[in-house]
Amino acid sequence: MSAPVSRRSVLKGSLVMAFALAGPGVAWAAPGQKNGLPQDLARTPGLDAWIRIGEDGVVTLMTGKVELGQGILTALGQLCAEELDVEPSRLRVVSGDTRLCPPEGPTAGSMSIPNGGAAVRQASAEVRALLVDMAAKKLRVPATRLTVRDGTLRDTGGRARVTYWELVGGKRLQREATGTVAPKPAAQRKQVGRSLPRMDLPAKVVGEARFVQDLRSDTLVHGRVVRAPTPGASLVAVDSTPVAAMPGVLKVVRDGSFLGVIATREWQAVQAAAALAAAARWKDGAPLPEDPHAWLLAQRTQDTVIHSVERPTDVAPARTLEATYRRPYQMHASIGPSCAVAEWDGATMTVHTHSQSVFETAEALAKMLGLTKEQVHCRHQDGSGCYGHNGADDVAADAALLARALPGRAVRVQWSREDEHTNEPYGSAMVTRVRAGVDANGDVLDWDYALWSMSHGTRPGGVPGNLLAGRSLAKPFAQPTPRNGGPPNYSADRNAIPLYAFPGQAVTTHFVTAMPLRVSSMRGLGAYANVFSIESFMDELAHAANVDPAAFRLRQLRDDRAKAVIVRATERFGWERYQRKPHHGRGLAFARYKNLAAYCAVCLEVVVPPDTLVPRMVRAVLAADAGEVVNPDGLANQLEGGLIQSLSWSLKEAVRFDSRRILSRDWEGYPILTFSEAPSVDVQLIDRPEEPFLGAGEASQGPSAAALANAVFDATGLRVRDLPLTAERLKALRQEAARN
Repeated sequence: MSAPVSRRSVLKGSLVMAFALAGPGVAWAAPGQKNGLPQDLARTPGLDAWIRIGEDGVVTLMTGKVELGQGILTALGQLCAEELDVEPSRLRVVSGDTRLCPPEGPTAGSMSIPNGGAAVRQASAEVRALLVDMAAKKLRVPATRLTVRDGTLRDTGGRARVTYWELVGGKRLQREATGTVAPKPAAQRKQVGRSLPRMDLPAKVVGEARFVQDLRSDTLVHGRVVRAPTPGASLVAVDSTPVAAMPGVLKVVRDGSFLGVIATREWQAVQAAAALAAAARWKDGAPLPEDPHAWLLAQRTQDTVIHSVERPTDVAPARTLEATYRRPYQMHASIGPSCAVAEWDGATMTVHTHSQSVFETAEALAKMLGLTKEQVHCRHQDGSGCYGHNGADDVAADAALLARALPGRAVRVQWSREDEHTNEPYGSAMVTRVRAGVDANGDVLDWDYALWSMSHGTRPGGVPGNLLAGRSLAKPFAQPTPRNGGPPNYSADRNAIPLYAFPGQAVTTHFVTAMPLRVSSMRGLGAYANVFSIESFMDELAHAANVDPAAFRLRQLRDDRAKAVIVRATERFGWERYQRKPHHGRGLAFARYKNLAAYCAVCLEVVVPPDTLVPRMVRAVLAADAGEVVNPDGLANQLEGGLIQSLSWSLKEAVRFDSRRILSRDWEGYPILTFSEAPSVDVQLIDRPEEPFLGAGEASQGPSAAALANAVFDATGLRVRDLPLTAERLKALRQEAARN
C-alpha cells in the first residue's frame, strides 16, 4: 500500500477518476447484482473511478473500503491484479479518501469482499478487456492472439508487444462498466486463492509512522476536549481565563457543553485540559440503571415477529425446556485510543481519521460545521484497533471543531484511555429467552425465541446528532431515535433465526429505543448474543436428550454446507476419539453468519480447576466455509482473531457502572484476554472457488462464545447463561447446586 497521495498526484499521467456520490448507508445492502453489475460497481459504474494506469507502470486501485487490520486491501489488490494480469507488486491501493475513492459506504458487516471485492473483480476484468481491445487495434492483430503478462500484451503470432501504460498515456477511458465481461474462471486464477503477504504489515512491524496517532505536520498543534464526568451531563459554567493564560495555550474553545483547548505542545494541552476540567461545573443527567437487564425488560418496546413457521403436525411435545441468557454492555476497548487530525484553510476542512465510515462521517461533519459536503475532505488513515463504531468518528468531530477555531493549523486531538473507555459507544446489553418443545427423541418440534435489545447502529450516517460533539453544542443536533435497521440480518436480531430445520418456529424482537448508555455497532452486532444463546440451548437440548452435541446438531440441519463445517471441525478436533481427563471439557457451536454469509463451527477444549474455577482454554479448532477464498492466510487470521476477541468478551468483559458514572475507566476496570491466556487455534478452511464470496470477518464471534460455555459445562456440570463467564459466576452456580 502506498503512502498518502494528493489529488494532483493521483490524476497526473493516469486514468482520471470520475464518479457520482451515493447516499449514506448504501453499503448495508446484501450482496447481489444491480443492472447486471455488483452493487458497489452499479452505484459507481465509471471504470475511471476504480482503476488508473500511470505512465510509470504503476497500477492504482481506488476503493472506498478501508484497512482495519483485517487485510482487506491486500485481498482487494489480489482481485485487481488477477483480472488485470499484473503482478501484485505493481499495485498501489488508495482507500477511504472521500475525494478520490468510490463511495462504498461503511467498511462493516463482513461485506467488503462480497460487495467491494465483487466490484473490484468486475471493474478490473472490464478494464483489461478494454485495454486488450486497444492493443489489438494498435498492433493490428486479432484480440484473440494477444496474451497479457504483468501488463505487457504480446502477439502470439509475432514479436509485436505493447504495455498498458503505453496504451493509456494519461488518457481517460471514459467508459462505464457493462457487466458483459466475464471475470476469469476459477481454473485460470493465479493470484486469488493463495496467501500473499499483507500490504499493510511491513510498515507496522518496523514501527513506521503508519497510524493516525503518529501523524505529524509542520503546522501541527495539539487539542484536548473535556468531556462530561457523567453520561448525559451538561456544562453549567467554566472560568477559562486562567487556562487561556497557561504556557503554550493557543485557544480555549467552548460551544455549549463542548469544551476544548488547543496548545503548541501535547503535554501543554493535557495540562490545560486538566485545569479546564477542574474549573468546570456540570449538571448531571438522568441516573443510570442499576441492573441493565432488568431495565431492558421493563422498557416500552417495539415488538416484531421476524420469523414464524407453523408446525404442520399437532403432536404434543413430550417435554418443554426453556432458558434465559444475558449479555452485558461491552466496549471495543481499542488498544490505541481514538485520534484525528483536522485542518481548516478557510475553504476546506481536511480530516485524517480512522473511521470505518469516512463518507458518512464527512457528511455528518459538514452538516455540523454548516459546510457543504464538498468542503469536507476525509482521508482514512489506520487506527490502532477497532472492529465496529468506537470513538473514531467522535474524535474526528472534536478535531474539526477545534480546527475551525484556529484556521491554518493542523489540530491533532488524541483521546486518553479514560476518554475512550467512558465515551465510546458500547455494544448493547441484551436479554434472550428461548423455549423448545421436544418429542420423545429430544428433537425440537416447536422453537420460540425472543430477544430484548437496544440499538446496534448509531454510526454517524451523515447525521451530526450521532456525534458526541454534535449533541453538545449550544445549538445541539438531536440524536435520531434509534432504529433496528432491517431484521433479520442487520442489527439486534442478527442470527436470531436459527438455521436448524425445526418444524415450528417463532422469533420475536423486542426493540428498545431508549439508551441510558450510548450504544452502537460492535463486531457481530446482535449475532454474538443470539448465537451464544441458540447454541448454548442446543447444547442443553442435546444433553437433555442424552445425544452427542455434534450428532444432535447434524440431525436438525438440512444445509449440507452447514453440516460440512461441523464435520470438518469435529474430525480435526478428534471429537469421537476424545479422551476424557479430570476437569477438562469440550464444547461445540455453529452458525452461519447472518444466515447468508460464512459458515463457522468451533470446537474448544478447556480445563477448569475445581479450586479456582478459572477456565483455562487449551485448544480450539475452527472450520469455516466462506465460499471462494481470496487470501487463505488473511481469512484464517480474521477468523482466529474473531475467536480470540470473542473469548475475551465471554470470559472477562463487561462495562461496570453505578447510578452516576462509568467505573470501567482503565484496563484494571475493564480487563481483556492476555497472550498467555489464549488457546492454540487450528483454522480449517473449506474453499469453494466456484461459489460466491461469503463475508467472514464476524463469523466466529457467536460460535466461539457458545463453544466456551458448552466446554465449561462439560468440564464442571455448571451451565453459565450470563456473560461474562467468570469464576465468580461459576462459584455461585456451584453453591446453588450444592443447596439444591
